[in-house]
Amino acid sequence: MSTEHDWITTPVTADILRGFLDVEATAHGLLPHRLPARARRQIPDDQLAVAEAQPSGVRLAFRTRATAIELDTLPTKRVYRGFPAPPDGVYDLLVDGRLTAQATVAGGNVRTITDMFTQSSELTEGPAGTARFADLPAGDKDVEIWLPHTEITELIALRTDAPVEPAPDNGRRVWLHHGSSISHGSNAGHPTAIWPALAAAEGGVELVNMGFGGSALLDPFTARAMRDTPADLISVKVGINVVNADVMRLRAFGPAVHGFLDTIREGHPATPLLVVSPILCPVQEDTPGPLVPDFDGGTLRFKATGDPAERAAGRLTLNVIRDELARIVERRAADDPNLYYLDGRELYGEKDHEEFPLPDGIHPDQAGHRRIGENFGRLVFGDGGAFATVSG
Repeated sequence: MSTEHDWITTPVTADILRGFLDVEATAHGLLPHRLPARARRQIPDDQLAVAEAQPSGVRLAFRTRATAIELDTLPTKRVYRGFPAPPDGVYDLLVDGRLTAQATVAGGNVRTITDMFTQSSELTEGPAGTARFADLPAGDKDVEIWLPHTEITELIALRTDAPVEPAPDNGRRVWLHHGSSISHGSNAGHPTAIWPALAAAEGGVELVNMGFGGSALLDPFTARAMRDTPADLISVKVGINVVNADVMRLRAFGPAVHGFLDTIREGHPATPLLVVSPILCPVQEDTPGPLVPDFDGGTLRFKATGDPAERAAGRLTLNVIRDELARIVERRAADDPNLYYLDGRELYGEKDHEEFPLPDGIHPDQAGHRRIGENFGRLVFGDGGAFATVSG
């Protein structure tokens, strides 16, 4: 803690958090979760357990006159054995909706992935640290601190040089979104640069991001969590994880989608609900999974290992997924006028791929996230879109 200010310590509690579904009291502080406890007890693997605890889209939101802010946290960072450690996660500070400052927290725990195929890992404990923001604009303001989207972050203490109160209700619609690592924010450089955050800013909505790296697999517990989460708008972007994990065939995929949507509709019978198919991903357009890491050339890329000929036997590819999702939505929409479909290639298609290729063959880079967010804002929140504001 720096000493040049008369600090006021404010407990970090759920009432100054947004974008979360649950919080857990830990030995160090408060850990936000993006799945509730009941769902977490049903998680079958470490990949989803880590992903849902990474606070993509989670932010502190408060009103204050403070010009200096410190946030103590204990991050848990992820590295891959044999590869350089990624840069420290970024904390984005927004003042009245504008990105004003950024910080990082050194140290913390380190989870080392020892096997890319099995995702087995080792945890090395480390010290907490502090994200510091200084020279902020004077006067009353709404402040948001977006947490690093790929670092598990235990919140320990919030200090300011002026009192803090929870941000008032801004009246914005709440957008609940579920998707894969692309929605989670893989390869985006900071938390407000992930495409759902960009689209939410464009649409003027409050984001609850249930994008889980590698884990948009139509899990029933995820559908139940969405059913039970208050929302004005809901989107489900599914398909790519089902293909690259090779977890089911066409016969199982259709009923799984129906079941997922049925469960959401139990809690949100008339909420605008948008089903989004995968963006363009050439390695899996017509080749089934499973997807495996490919280290040829010294850089990490991914390749599909299935046999395209097996599509006739029900093996899934992205094109098969898109056709099935379009068919399902068309049939259901006859009885559900608030159900919509969007082909993911309208968010990122061939022309976008030519301009912003996928660096590892699967995930967009920061420019790709920006393009997806812009297209989603235009197509979905814009005039005539599924989430367009209805007047009168």
